[in-house]
Amino acid sequence: MSKVVLITGASSGMGEATARLLHENGYKVYAGTRDKELNTPQIVGVSNVYLDVTDTESIKTAVDVILTLEKKIDVLVNNAGYGLLSTAEQATDEEIFNQFDVNVFGLMKMTREVLPLMREAKSGVIINISSFLGKMGLPLLSHYNASKYAVEGFTDSVRFEMNPFGVRVHAIQAGLFGTNFVQKGLVANAATTAEDSPYKDLVGHLVPIVAKAINEGPSPEPIAEAVQSIIENEDAPIATPVGGEATTFVPMRKELSDEAFEAKVTETFGL
Repeated sequence: MSKVVLITGASSGMGEATARLLHENGYKVYAGTRDKELNTPQIVGVSNVYLDVTDTESIKTAVDVILTLEKKIDVLVNNAGYGLLSTAEQATDEEIFNQFDVNVFGLMKMTREVLPLMREAKSGVIINISSFLGKMGLPLLSHYNASKYAVEGFTDSVRFEMNPFGVRVHAIQAGLFGTNFVQKGLVANAATTAEDSPYKDLVGHLVPIVAKAINEGPSPEPIAEAVQSIIENEDAPIATPVGGEATTFVPMRKELSDEAFEAKVTETFGL
């Protein structure tokens, strides 16, 4: 019987690539999307399910729909997320809350909903799509980075809770890939990007670097391949860095002192 996979934020980018690859390899895939009008599957054979990770009832309903049809959920891929571009000084209360509501609270609630099913089945895999920025800081992305640091801590802690029940919990620390993240996944604080912002020079320097890396970045297929590898390998690493930035900076973070690592980031990004 095919394994049943639920992927959040699966209407584009890494989520869509993962849904496509898993379907092609025999999994029964449910693609979570916030688009209520998306009745026709984007990928033939993949089932869309309405899922807004900021809405607890939406989470419960989506899981109930899948359980009614499949009687189980074998794999959860927590992929939904976006980035707030803002300085720490200028971010609004709403922007800060929304960043954590999607990237952290939504992931926590989604995980909470499937844990009893997996615990009782004594089987299951949860894969949280984190970031290399969950292991290092960058200016203008402090809230996004903080949310990914939180994902890393949550992932590592839940793993201990689930170990006795045979449920595996993993993180993928993604680098920058060629997705529509800049157009759809990035929200900019108006004051930070304003012409009279005291951070104007920093914005003018760093934003084009990040945007270029994403717009001209590689296909997100390696993320999808990493997800499949984790599902199929019971001895998969706890955390898997994927992409140039991740495979460069995550190991470097372990090797260098805090001060030496920060100096290397400063040099690399011209800060």
